[in-house]
Amino acid sequence: MTDKDLQAREKVEVTTEAESTRNVPVYVPAVDIFESRDALVVVADMPGVSPDNVTIDVHDNTLTIRGTVAVEEVKERVHIQEYGVGDYSRQFTLGRVIDQSKIEAAMKNGVLTLTLPKSDISKPRKISVKVA
Repeated sequence: MTDKDLQAREKVEVTTEAESTRNVPVYVPAVDIFESRDALVVVADMPGVSPDNVTIDVHDNTLTIRGTVAVEEVKERVHIQEYGVGDYSRQFTLGRVIDQSKIEAAMKNGVLTLTLPKSDISKPRKISVKVA
């Protein structure tokens, strides 16, 4: 694997009108990326996001993860707020080694786990030698 197989994008562009009308901040979720023989695994922290509010798209070799949070209106006057509530958005550029048609996602307790299987071409294999 090389650094070009999965690259994080620095800036996330919000492109849908539905997201731009929400008056909440959009955070870039922290991720961990692991590699096994058969796949890359991306683990993204998105506290407060339910599985029903996660959108994952792949378009033009770009993987986009979005999560929206149900925001409750605070009626009291806030003096100090150390934790901000908002939506999450992050994009990655996928390399040719990822089989985009087999990407799987699971969510538990605000942690999104994406499994990005490697294509058969990129998996190491042994070539047997036949006796001629």
